[in-house]
Amino acid sequence: MKQHNVVQKIWSLCNILRGDGITYYQYIAELSYLLFLKIARENGSEELIPEGFRWADLDTHGEDGLLGFYQEMLTHLGATAGNEVVRTIYAFPTTVFSHSANLKAVISGISKIDWHQVDQDGFGDIYSGLIDKSAQDTRSGAGQYFTPRPLVEMIVTLMQPKVGELIQDPSVGSGGFLVAADEFIRRTALDEDYRSNPPKYQGVEIEKNTRRICLMNTFLHGLNADIIYGDALTDDAKALESADLILANPPFGSKAGSKRSMRKDIPFPNCNKQLAFLQHIYLGLKEGGRAAVVLPDNILFEEGVGRAVRQHLMQVCNLHTILRLPTGIFYAAGVKTNVLFFSKEKGGGTNNIWIYDMRVNMPRFGKTTPLELKHFKDFVENFGDDPHGKSPRKELGRNANFRCFTREEVANRNDNLDISWISEDEAANEEGLTELEEISAAIIRHLRSALVEIEAVDDEFAESIEVEE
Repeated sequence: MKQHNVVQKIWSLCNILRGDGITYYQYIAELSYLLFLKIARENGSEELIPEGFRWADLDTHGEDGLLGFYQEMLTHLGATAGNEVVRTIYAFPTTVFSHSANLKAVISGISKIDWHQVDQDGFGDIYSGLIDKSAQDTRSGAGQYFTPRPLVEMIVTLMQPKVGELIQDPSVGSGGFLVAADEFIRRTALDEDYRSNPPKYQGVEIEKNTRRICLMNTFLHGLNADIIYGDALTDDAKALESADLILANPPFGSKAGSKRSMRKDIPFPNCNKQLAFLQHIYLGLKEGGRAAVVLPDNILFEEGVGRAVRQHLMQVCNLHTILRLPTGIFYAAGVKTNVLFFSKEKGGGTNNIWIYDMRVNMPRFGKTTPLELKHFKDFVENFGDDPHGKSPRKELGRNANFRCFTREEVANRNDNLDISWISEDEAANEEGLTELEEISAAIIRHLRSALVEIEAVDDEFAESIEVEE
């Protein structure tokens, strides 16, 4: 049985839960409990699970009292399991099942799958496939937790993670960047080198169920990963080491939300969490380290603290490349985004910034035209082979997608990096929309873009009041 067929069979079981109003994202979190038990049985690691609380105990239990036994099982595994991985996956357990009949149907459906035809390396791929399915659930907004796989793969390919490196994601979500980095290293390094000098992974996740999904994802892919439950913008970040490579897509929206105090080592604290994440990332790199981070347009043009953060970034790092991403590639965000590529070099800041505009001469991405790796082909070729952005590059003219701007030119623009030189007729791009979801997505995109700008003005107003006081 091909692995994508297994994914489809597991995914189809979520139809059982629709009557209970459960979202696909909640379903994936619940599957983490069930699939861990089943896969442990199939791949020979069931000794990690205490006797009496294994898959067979769940599978052979009658429907009567099944939900109560299941809840007892979750609590027991999270509190008393001898293995730390098991305890962390089952920590703070909650179940979305409200009827034993539905739970029994899902368990029986999982048991009927022919797992013997899944090879040892395929279990992680199956789980990744389920995460991708969840990312397409636009109705629940689950897509906000996931970065599109083609974008992740492109970024990882350009950043070239290596054996022995510490690779980090401070807003790790489901662990997509870490898993993709490990897959890249296993493809490009010798097995002996990987075994003798394996990469190390760290991530931080603030949401319990999302961390659970990440723990399951990294475990099934065989990563040496420390996934911290907490907030990287607080003192929780003290558990992080300086990184060789940081890959991140911080959550969209500028308001910080948390009432916990922000770390004291953030040079420019304010309530915009994305500016705070950007500071965390460039300060968290080792000398010689590199980073790629997905951020919305407002980070490029905000005044006040925003401008100060950009100046500091360009002073301590070489911000060598900005990729202006097209709209429509994030399932639930509705804001324009960019990828900032930078590295921390000894005694060196930013001299030149190359900007690639991917918003023109591109298809209108959405449900009918999904983003694919091939859409990044021209950018990847222009970026070059050096992960620090030092490959020879050639400007292709004023009307081309790729242009270079000196640090002096940026300074003359008041350090505004929201630079566009090719006309982008957004209204024309949205003509001819016929799918209801695409029309709704366009409306949401405009509303959320406006909200981001309003929040930016509100932040500046609040800062000016603090200064006056």
